[in-house]
Parts: sequence; C-alpha cells; structure tokens
Amino acid sequence: MSFQTIPPAAKRASLRQLAKTRLLGLAFCSLLTMPVHADWQLIGEASELSFVSVKAAHLAEQHHFKTVTGTVSDDGEAHLIVDLASVHTGIDIRDQRMRDMFFKVAEFPTADFYSSVDVATAADLAVGESVDIPLVGKVRVHRIFADVKAVVTAVKLTEDRIMLTSKEPILLNASSLGLSDGVEMLRSVANLPVISLAVPITFQLQFQKTI
Repeated sequence: MSFQTIPPAAKRASLRQLAKTRLLGLAFCSLLTMPVHADWQLIGEASELSFVSVKAAHLAEQHHFKTVTGTVSDDGEAHLIVDLASVHTGIDIRDQRMRDMFFKVAEFPTADFYSSVDVATAADLAVGESVDIPLVGKVRVHRIFADVKAVVTAVKLTEDRIMLTSKEPILLNASSLGLSDGVEMLRSVANLPVISLAVPITFQLQFQKTI
C-alpha cells in the first residue's frame, strides 16, 4: 500500500483555509449571542404635546400640536421634531395667527427638543409598572436654545411600547426663546390687555421599540 504525500505548500494553504473557516464560524456565533439593541420610535397618533396660553391675567387655554415625530436611541439620546404649522387651538383664525405671527412658520417650520433620558430603566420594567426618571435637555425655537429639566413618569405598556408623561408642567418663557415680539403681535391683534410670556408645556408620548 502506498500513501500520497501532500506537498508542504498545499498543506499550509489547507491549514490557512481551515483557520479562516473557524474564525468566520466564531464571528457568526458571537453575533448571534450579542444583545440586540433597539431604538424607540414615537407613535404620533398615540402621543400629545400641549401648551397653555394665559391671557387677560386669568384666562388659560390649552392647545396642542397635531404633528410630532421623534426617536429615542437605546443609549437614551432623544430627539423630537415639532411641526409648528400643526398648532391647533380650536379656532382657525387663531391657528393662522399663531403660525404667521408667533411661530413664523414660513421661516421656522419646526422646533426641536434634544434630551438624555434613562430609557433603559423604563425598558427593564415589567409590563404595567412605572418609574419616575429625570430628563435633561434643550429646546430649540427660532435658532435659540433653552435648557429644560423635568421629571417624567415612564410606564411600560407592552414588551415593546413605553409611555413617557411629564410629571408636572415644564415652564418655558417666550422671551428667552425670542418669541416676545410674537406674543405682543398676538396681544395687539386680539385687543387683549396682556398675554403671559410664561408657557406651561405638558406631554404624553408613546414610543415603539424598533430593531
């Protein structure tokens, strides 16, 4: 019986190919065992962003935006985009004045909110559980930024859906966002004695996990 001798060069090539195959297999297995990270997408139709205007010293009215989009990354970086033209006050002429005089949507169509929020804590809750978590961020209107600090209540609605609700109103000042001239224009055209520059903001936002 005779045995065929494998040339050294061929043997080395075969060993290299075997090593590559093993490395690819290990890499594939490691990918399978890595944790899957998810982003969270805002569910616009299930969310609400509202603000209150106070005029004539004591008359408060609540308004909201119909169109808000946004995401939260799995490391907690949140970005919301508010379509300012979607402002809804319940009175058409007032909506138009808000768009044209206050927000000036032809030049500034959107406002942004950037924040860091501990979404991982909310995601780790059991369904139905809630927890209060801090929120720190910035709001941008008309190229001007203002700091925002708040506490939100996070509720885990389902395995892949959470809700973030403002625990108490967030108070913004129209003057600090460059909107005081717009407030004065609204006051004048509506023939009101005063419109408050303080604007309380509340929200209830639902997010769906995406992979």
